[in-house]
Amino acid sequence: MRVVHQASPWRSLFHENGTLNTSALNAPLDHLFAKLFANHSSPHTSLAEAYAWQLPLVETLVHYDLPAWRISQIISDHNAHLYRQAIVLSQDEMQAQGWGAPPVDYCVLLLGSAARFESLLGPDQDNALIIDDYPDYRHVEIDGYFQALGERFTQRLDDAGIPLCHGHVMARWPMWRKRLSEWQAQLEIWSTDRQVKRVQQTNILLDFAPVAGNPALAAQLGESIALILPKASLFMDEMMALLDELPVALDRFGRLASSPGLDAPHEHAINLKHQGLLPLISAARLLCLRHGLRDIATRERLIALSHKADALTSTESALLVAAFERLQQRLLDQQRYNKSRGQVADGWVDLRRLREDERLLLKFDLQQIKRLSSSAQSGG
Repeated sequence: MRVVHQASPWRSLFHENGTLNTSALNAPLDHLFAKLFANHSSPHTSLAEAYAWQLPLVETLVHYDLPAWRISQIISDHNAHLYRQAIVLSQDEMQAQGWGAPPVDYCVLLLGSAARFESLLGPDQDNALIIDDYPDYRHVEIDGYFQALGERFTQRLDDAGIPLCHGHVMARWPMWRKRLSEWQAQLEIWSTDRQVKRVQQTNILLDFAPVAGNPALAAQLGESIALILPKASLFMDEMMALLDELPVALDRFGRLASSPGLDAPHEHAINLKHQGLLPLISAARLLCLRHGLRDIATRERLIALSHKADALTSTESALLVAAFERLQQRLLDQQRYNKSRGQVADGWVDLRRLREDERLLLKFDLQQIKRLSSSAQSGG
């Protein structure tokens, strides 16, 4: 079969007479939207159809030569739109069934990579719900409403193709659905000592972004985090210690190698998510918390840290930003490759698909991440 290589849209930016050729520039996206709406009388599609459209969208963005970190932001924006649609549909359904409007203000939070706007292909759900404070005697009524809302919108997302979180980090569960004052009290409890589980749960909560409802509630939660956690010395010590649970994909000789406990699919695979991105994300999160920075996205955290005299130098920050961008690129390239073959999009990367220069760069990037992790643990 003959492979036809499409020219980059940027090479079609001008007509021969020098005028701007916007139709050629927009053609790939116009074609994509035409396919999405072809079988529909209106631009309103089901959540499942909209989510299935995401992979062709990614392929189109690749055609525009966008880097993976930019594409991940667009994927995340699209997923946030699907969240909002699922919430609106669930509320409309509840209204029709006699539940009425939400009894008090609320805010649905994205957590993890979705909150950092760093989602790639095949994410699962991580979300939470802040409910405005209400008197205890109304708990059954009000929490019952939001439990039903949480169950419905998370199920809708699961049906669309964004699976339920296996770790139960979702608004449908009481652990991740609380009044604002209860979230603040929970932070006080989680931060009082060095219990591993509590620190892990707090780490999940630290990366959050409002997606629906009243964002002022999310802002108040952010204020509580900034006031409580940096002063909790035992908690911060355990947060540093937990970085040991996220070693980078290098052996003791500095060679690329996956941890044997991660059940690699074959001997040439390394888990770039768990042994590359997560150590970088976790170290940057810890340093920002320590230095009182409110940034959530990893790139913004690394850049913000370069403006703190005792955090990162501008050179260190630039190297780590470049490492983050390249790791995102490696993962997205592998996920697209897997998807094209009907395989799952996960965090594993096949080293056999990397050129020698790409392997050397990957090793260099992991060395920078290892250095950052050590600095974060030492209190740097």
